[in-house]
Amino acid sequence: MTPPIKLYRTPKSGHCHRAELMLSLLGLPYETVDLDMAGGAHKAPDFLRISPFGLVPAIDDDGHTLADSTAILVYLVQTYAPGSHWMPAAPTDAAEVQRWLTVAADNIYSGPCAARLVTLFGAPLDHAGAIARAHALFAVMEAHLDGRDWLATQSITIADVAGYSYIAHAPEGGVDLTRYPNLRAWLQRIEAQPGFVAMAPSPIPALA
Repeated sequence: MTPPIKLYRTPKSGHCHRAELMLSLLGLPYETVDLDMAGGAHKAPDFLRISPFGLVPAIDDDGHTLADSTAILVYLVQTYAPGSHWMPAAPTDAAEVQRWLTVAADNIYSGPCAARLVTLFGAPLDHAGAIARAHALFAVMEAHLDGRDWLATQSITIADVAGYSYIAHAPEGGVDLTRYPNLRAWLQRIEAQPGFVAMAPSPIPALA
């Protein structure tokens, strides 16, 4: 019997939640390994052999190791659901998926992710600037989702999985989602998917 996929994570990380959400949506057996980040577990030699930059998430799939959240999404789908709606092959659709993966790594990271890093972990970042960047992003996404269900294609893809976690938890960074009904409906569609698993919630500060 193939052993479950090991997911090295920290529970409050949206990057880690992306990987866990994909594992669960695909119905794959997995076990979580929570690292003591404050204690430096992510810099230990054993973990650096799995994730050379000392970052989470990382996975160990029966000896094949991989770090980086979006790379993990690609690997899981290409390995366990090739040719599926999760990662379309048509050039125009594949390009749209890639575009939104870039948004996840750039706009989402510098906006709602950064705002949440300040409120939850005390990161020395520009909180007001991160909130402003989040609202700028959400305004674009709100218009994009007008009349459509998913970000990249007519079906859910890894682009939606990559975008979900930090947007769903944006209020924990002080970012108010009430003015974005299309965006909130998109979050609810993801949450209604069979196999959806939530990230642990954190306190919500005053919203802006």
